[in-house]
Amino acid sequence: MTIYPETENPLNLYKLLIGAVVPRPIALVSSLSADGIPNLAPFSFFTVASANPPVICFAPMFRGADGSSKDTLQNIRDTKEFVVNIVSEDFGPRMNLTAGEYPPQVNEFEVSGLTPLASEAVGAFRVAESRVQMECRLKEIVEVSSLPLGGSLVLGEIVRMHIADEIVTDYRIDPDKLAAIGRMGGPTYSRTRDRYEMERP
Repeated sequence: MTIYPETENPLNLYKLLIGAVVPRPIALVSSLSADGIPNLAPFSFFTVASANPPVICFAPMFRGADGSSKDTLQNIRDTKEFVVNIVSEDFGPRMNLTAGEYPPQVNEFEVSGLTPLASEAVGAFRVAESRVQMECRLKEIVEVSSLPLGGSLVLGEIVRMHIADEIVTDYRIDPDKLAAIGRMGGPTYSRTRDRYEMERP
């Protein structure tokens, strides 16, 4: 099977991409609207961009139905800050509740039952249940495509990193204690328990 993106339905390309690029870590991003309304939403187009300075990035997509942007993206444009909370198995179902399409005035902390926790350096709340929380200031937004299912790459510099004491030793995070989950295609998720090692050459 060979795919020619220029002639393919973007929805089919999306399905192929989320099935091939797996597993994807999940950024549960908390932000505040310009009016101070908390927002919480998960994004699986997410990774590290730099360690010096520490920069992480995620890519909110434009909705396929109408091409509208996510509340998270607008909030970050307005406030220039956000928090990325790493998702663990125990609160995965509550994270999933934040993935719904809610109007901007809805507080997804209330929808999900997750606990807002005041940040130190930014206005957006952290998720108390998350074992790793990264307070970020916006570094740059790269507009990749404004078409439906297009996206923007949001780069944020970490200004505070909160890690649960019980999961870290000598700056190494215990993956069993973090128990992070990842996104596969469709409604499927993965755990991070089945691992093996290969030494780098």
